[in-house]
Amino acid sequence: QVQLAESGGGLVQAGGSLRLSCAASGSRFSIRGMGWYRQAPGKQRELVARVLSGGSTNYADSMKGRFTISTVNANNTVYLQMNSLKPEDTAVYYCNARWRPLDNYMYREVWGQGTLVTVSS
Repeated sequence: QVQLAESGGGLVQAGGSLRLSCAASGSRFSIRGMGWYRQAPGKQRELVARVLSGGSTNYADSMKGRFTISTVNANNTVYLQMNSLKPEDTAVYYCNARWRPLDNYMYREVWGQGTLVTVSS
């Protein structure tokens, strides 16, 4: 089984920056991709950004140019650098990973517990 541990959320003023981290742990697994999603109060969870094991990335349109996703495959960690934050970025940010055990070709998903990002105006 794989578990995700997130860190880096907090309170920041509009225009500020935060960096989120998410580390995957477990034994004998392979990750196909990792990503960040967010859920604001009263809204559905939405994609922020994701990166595949080959390095390709994609972003939600509203985050392009402000957020950067990166990964260190060697330690199965993904980062989300968030710049020029806006009050509307306030949400719980969730890490997501698509993984499989080494002895099984069926991929599955796992979610982190979420980290709160609050952007004040």
